[in-house]
Amino acid sequence: MKTLLTGGLALLAIGSSALAESTEGRQFTATLAHQAILPADTRVPAPQDAPEHLRQAGKFTTPDRHRTDALGTVPGKDGLRPTGTGLPIDGQAVQGFSGIRRMEDGTFWTLSDNGFGSKANSSDAALMLHHIAIDWTAGTVDRRETVFLSDPGKKAPFPIALEGTNTRYLTGADFDVESIQPVADGFWVGEEFGPWLLKFDQAGKLQSVHETRVGGTKVLSPDNPTLQLPADPAKPLPAFNLKRSGGFEGLARSPDGAHLYALLEGPLYADGKVETVEDGRTGLRVIEFDMGKGDWTGRSWIYPLGEAGVAIGDFNMLDDTTALVIERDNGAGRPSEACHGEPKDDCFATPAKLKRIYKIEMNEANAGGPVRKIGYLDLMDVKDPKGVARQGTKDGVYDMPFVTIENVDRVDDTHIVVANDNNFPFSAGREVNRADDNEFVLIEAGEFLNAR
Repeated sequence: MKTLLTGGLALLAIGSSALAESTEGRQFTATLAHQAILPADTRVPAPQDAPEHLRQAGKFTTPDRHRTDALGTVPGKDGLRPTGTGLPIDGQAVQGFSGIRRMEDGTFWTLSDNGFGSKANSSDAALMLHHIAIDWTAGTVDRRETVFLSDPGKKAPFPIALEGTNTRYLTGADFDVESIQPVADGFWVGEEFGPWLLKFDQAGKLQSVHETRVGGTKVLSPDNPTLQLPADPAKPLPAFNLKRSGGFEGLARSPDGAHLYALLEGPLYADGKVETVEDGRTGLRVIEFDMGKGDWTGRSWIYPLGEAGVAIGDFNMLDDTTALVIERDNGAGRPSEACHGEPKDDCFATPAKLKRIYKIEMNEANAGGPVRKIGYLDLMDVKDPKGVARQGTKDGVYDMPFVTIENVDRVDDTHIVVANDNNFPFSAGREVNRADDNEFVLIEAGEFLNAR
């Protein structure tokens, strides 16, 4: 019986391996070309015409959300591990880069995450877009311009946190901005609270807000302010079909500029069950938006997560039918520094295992169904034979053991740029007790980019 059982398990393992190879594609080699670092505690002052409320950020980050004005007195922690930083801070944190797009002149547009992790603690965190230039040789990041987002035209379909002010700057209590596509007259931004697709002009002023639909189904997060709890606990709760923080983590644009492709971070739910593809893998919707008409086309695809994947981090098109997608787990830190037994403050309770960049194909033939995963790069195994990394390389291998890696785009025919969201001051994945810096890396991956 033992022999038969062992043989059966071996066959099952072979079958699972073959399935993984066919559904996840081939692994390609990634080689580190350069690394640039923006220190974790990089700040920018609030705009001169901003209300006093935005002069310091992080005043409501205690566990009970009580106001704290004494700078640095709320310790930053990643689980049990202190990160060596504290809130509130003077100014605004240039942190948590959550989407990137390369421009023709070699510079990049990126954006800061919504603040400190939730609507409840981020009303003093200003929403910002950043125009940056990276000096790969020097390893530095130059913030050339910061655009603060605002809603002077009262386009938001709800009262914003700074409703009574003249400038009406937007904060992390209003939107959770996660992805960006610059266009000639401004920026399209994907966000997670609605989830909504947002259009801003070049000065960062909100022009339009588009609710999300997949076909005839409206997509709602529990943070959507149109949802209201009933006054009577015996009454049914409002219906929503997306987890918190499951909105538009990825936003891509077609090369002809006609369409946007918005990729949800989490799966849609129906009758309490997640959406899956035929073989049972959890699927995330890629939804097509017509920029000329300002509306969803009704066409979509499904991005199937791998066995250990729980979310995507960013999304950009390579050509008409292929794209780059970051897929990740929720782990942080190197497996070699994992805790043994109960979590402690000097080890990683849940180390990083799956941090990948996939090349996918989405076309007319697979519209409505799953995209095809052509292959992937393993961000926990980036070759660094010349030791070019300023931090992160061990035994000739550079890794990105961050919980959130949320920036990827092509730089040229053989290179891509990748960067983490450091969730300042809460994430410490590079070192056990130090807040993560914003690491930008240039990766040589020509064979991967040309794969079909």
